Amino acid sequence: MMESRATLAYHVNKFHSERVVPRKVKVSQTVQDVGSIVASILKEVQRREPRFLGALNETEGRVEGLEVISPSEYQVVLCLNHTGVFTFNEERSIPGCAMLKLSDGRKRSMSLWIEFITASGYLSARKVRSRFLSLVAQALGKLNYGSMVTLDHDTTEVKLRIRDSIVVRVIPAFKCSALWPNSAHHWPDPGTSWPPVSKIAEVKAIGFNLLSKDCVVTNEMNSSSESDAWMMSFAEAEDRLLECASGCRRRCLSILKTLRDRHLDFSGSPLNNYHMKMLLLYECEKHPGDSEWNTSSIGDRLKGVLLQLVSCLRCHRLPHYFLPGVDLFATSATPSLDEAARKVWCLTRQIITNSKSFDHL
Repeated sequence: MMESRATLAYHVNKFHSERVVPRKVKVSQTVQDVGSIVASILKEVQRREPRFLGALNETEGRVEGLEVISPSEYQVVLCLNHTGVFTFNEERSIPGCAMLKLSDGRKRSMSLWIEFITASGYLSARKVRSRFLSLVAQALGKLNYGSMVTLDHDTTEVKLRIRDSIVVRVIPAFKCSALWPNSAHHWPDPGTSWPPVSKIAEVKAIGFNLLSKDCVVTNEMNSSSESDAWMMSFAEAEDRLLECASGCRRRCLSILKTLRDRHLDFSGSPLNNYHMKMLLLYECEKHPGDSEWNTSSIGDRLKGVLLQLVSCLRCHRLPHYFLPGVDLFATSATPSLDEAARKVWCLTRQIITNSKSFDHL
């Protein structure tokens, strides 16, 4: 048993060196290219409309605010200044979203975002998104990128297509530091010792972002409420949770992303790297000790995540780590989930039954 585990660990780490590291280098090069193009567009947008102030800052080779969804899909979050005028309200919104309400005692005319406020006093995500889309279209006309950078018109979001092969969504957002939503009140799970108390305080101090994105249609809310709502994002908090001294949790995530790209990126696939991230966080709760996250146990942790993924795909449900009322498979078609379940199980079975399987994955 120990020999088999050691063999698996050896081949997993070999896979990391031969497959994962080259992928990361290639993605990093694309990030630099994408970041440069988006930065020039945002600079032109800011020149036209100073309220949409934002910059892509690079830190240790990473572009702050730029998230890799897959090697061909990226998301840029542009945090705006709301000047403390609005308060956070979950009660009137759909799951996973919230409304920004004009604070009591403040006149609407004092708001920096006056023309985007509804008659009820809410800052409309749809109106902000529409204005931003118009500004980006004008910026593209001025910058003369031609066919190299185009704007897709199949969504109300800013969706750029670069060299026909790279999709970049640029999302206006508001940062909610030192706030924690009621819909995530259950976290952390009292039944687990992970994360440690110090990390919990750190994560809650980070807070979350409210993104102006298209929301999933629900029967409970009308389309007006849906389009005015802001979607909650915990990306920074999630990244902070995966930090550890050994770096093994982040290494696991990189391996899972590579497996997805190489074996689960079929036509109509419902799986993206964010799903892998969510499942890894659940695996961290099941194995809270740092001693369970090292190069010798990495194979076991990967098997655990993949088995969770098979179960979620078969149940057609993957709850968000912080927002259990949000199903990340809600918009996926049942046939695609079933096909993904079969492919993930095939991949997982290879890893379970053959310690050297990573040599040919």
